[in-house]
Amino acid sequence: MIALSVNLNKVATLRNTRPHDDPSVVRAARTVLDAGAAGVTVHPRPDARHIREQDVLDLADVMKEAAYAGREFNIEGYPDDRFLDLIRRVKPDQVTLVPDAPDQATSDHGWDLPAQHNFLAPIVAELKDMGCRVSLFADAEPAIAEAMAKTGADRIEIYTGPYFETFGTPENAAILKAIVDTSEAARALGLGINAGHDLTLENLPTLAQAVPWIDEVSIGHHLIGEALWMGLDGVVKAYRDCLAV
Repeated sequence: MIALSVNLNKVATLRNTRPHDDPSVVRAARTVLDAGAAGVTVHPRPDARHIREQDVLDLADVMKEAAYAGREFNIEGYPDDRFLDLIRRVKPDQVTLVPDAPDQATSDHGWDLPAQHNFLAPIVAELKDMGCRVSLFADAEPAIAEAMAKTGADRIEIYTGPYFETFGTPENAAILKAIVDTSEAARALGLGINAGHDLTLENLPTLAQAVPWIDEVSIGHHLIGEALWMGLDGVVKAYRDCLAV
């Protein structure tokens, strides 16, 4: 079964509209893990507009509890000094590196490889030496897989924004084929496959059936939005049902 990691950024976004700790990011993490999520994801940005450094430290403590043995903590972000210092303190199970500018609204493109190889390769090596699995954010382009593998990364996370944007239109078939072809190319090189961005209860079953060897999907915005109607426990179970291919 494809693993579901729940991105908690939107819980933190709501919390940050008031000068207190409600809704609690830690409580949300416990809720999704108790509902069967394989892990949680956070993206601590430089402006702390959602996840804050203290959230990362608090969640790291939660993930060490015996009740959540085998669940994974995934931290994603651009590998600047601030981000890497936080990773060195926490040593999460997985680090997902994204090529985001500081003021970028959301991750919307993959790494430019091989052009950025010399920047990424030593960072990947350091993270792996810490014991972290390393995933690189990637566009759905099969030719990029070899360059991704050469960095030493363990996995790629395929950006699925265009898949969401075209779902239900004739253009979607070509986008889905590019995702399948990219995942096959990466898999042939020994890379694991993650996927993320704008995956929904509507479009996730099609993706899971087309690429059943995906290791993990990271879902936040739409999952938290659906939780308004289904509850956080119920929506995690609904997304897990979509992944049971």
